[in-house]
Amino acid sequence: MNSSGDREVLLIVHPDRESTTGAARDVAIRLAAAGIRLRVVDDEVRRLIEPPGGHLPCTVVTSSDEPAAGTELVFVLGGDGTLLRAAEVARPAGVPVLGVNLGRVGFLTEADYDALGETVDRVVERRYRIEERMTVDVTVTHGDVVTADTWALNEASIEKSSRERILDALVEVDGRPVSSFGCDGVLCSTPTGSTAYAFSAGGPVVWPDVEALLVVPSNAHAMFSRPLVVSRDSVITVDVDPHGSSAVLTCDGLRHFDLERGSRIRVVAGAVPVRLARLWEGPFTDRLVHKFSLPVTSWRERQARLS
Repeated sequence: MNSSGDREVLLIVHPDRESTTGAARDVAIRLAAAGIRLRVVDDEVRRLIEPPGGHLPCTVVTSSDEPAAGTELVFVLGGDGTLLRAAEVARPAGVPVLGVNLGRVGFLTEADYDALGETVDRVVERRYRIEERMTVDVTVTHGDVVTADTWALNEASIEKSSRERILDALVEVDGRPVSSFGCDGVLCSTPTGSTAYAFSAGGPVVWPDVEALLVVPSNAHAMFSRPLVVSRDSVITVDVDPHGSSAVLTCDGLRHFDLERGSRIRVVAGAVPVRLARLWEGPFTDRLVHKFSLPVTSWRERQARLS
């Protein structure tokens, strides 16, 4: 971590939200007042945070391969999609990501917009802890040729490339076939991703400190198409039928790769985690209830209040 006199934070914002301008400028002014330099990834963000008639110490790193390298923190204003984009630049540099939610659910973000001031204060005072989240490494081969080599924090999704077609897939775990079926897709998820796309596809919610991988078929035409929870050390492979239709691999909704017929997708626990900055103590259960607005009052308690 940088010394107190040489601190720098990379600011990443969602460019299309009306609330972004005020929030980004507020964060920039507060950090600058504390002697913390800002780094941004393009001139548009720099113009967004500049106060009228004023100037903030800010570095634009448009051409850097690792824009987060050397910073203390990546500060994100937006929803989970913005945070996932921020994780792309933070992960190679080993820099933690802190998200303030300007979207809807914002499951990965740490604070809501109404706590923005307190969030910045905690950053200034270094009152946050670091939590490492498991990722997955994904390799695609076609025959003996590697056609893609990528990663994901939430999930790697293998899906049919045409709405009218069915994806014929064979799922294997640790070199042994488990099931083959026609489907819309197969999701290979981390515990972090269990509350994202995999959740929508009917997968289980897995606590983030559980060391496991998930395999979740999407709209599978098969008697056995249940979600699987396998060991962190397992190797998951999904084979695309060489006589079926082509497919597409999408990682975290950001990185897309066309899959030829006969492609094999190999998914394993990632070698490099994503580091998240956490401000508030408390169990994951409370976060789950809060983010999904889950009812936690029994029908007996509700009846007692009405009587």
